[in-house]
Amino acid sequence: MAKRMGFEAVLNYKVGGQGAGGSWIEDANVRDLTLSMEKGEADFTTRGNAGWKALVGALKSGSVEWEMVWDTADAGFVAIRNAWFGDAMIGLQILDAPGGQGLQADFEVFTFSRAEPLEAGQMVSVGVKVTYSATPPSWIGA
Repeated sequence: MAKRMGFEAVLNYKVGGQGAGGSWIEDANVRDLTLSMEKGEADFTTRGNAGWKALVGALKSGSVEWEMVWDTADAGFVAIRNAWFGDAMIGLQILDAPGGQGLQADFEVFTFSRAEPLEAGQMVSVGVKVTYSATPPSWIGA
């Protein structure tokens, strides 16, 4: 069994989305990331289910939330900020380790909120969701 610590994980990005030119770039300015993948439910309950609901998985959705240091000289920060202000998609790979496995998809930035605590560094909370794209999401590295 392979166990991994959170600090071993990697967030890679590609400006313009998965299909854009160039290579994936690791964003080390990431802390406390959460990858959420969910599936909707379709109700197929009938009288023949003996009083039990019969649910079938429907559409999948994916979202990612993390914090970054507010660093306007950091390329990853700038890419996320520009995607937010430009309403542009950004390709992300959320991997469990360098070269590992995880979700690869095009995302839109829905949350970009700055915190300014008195006794800590300025941070930005980022929230992204899988978006409309010519390239569908995939699980890579498995």
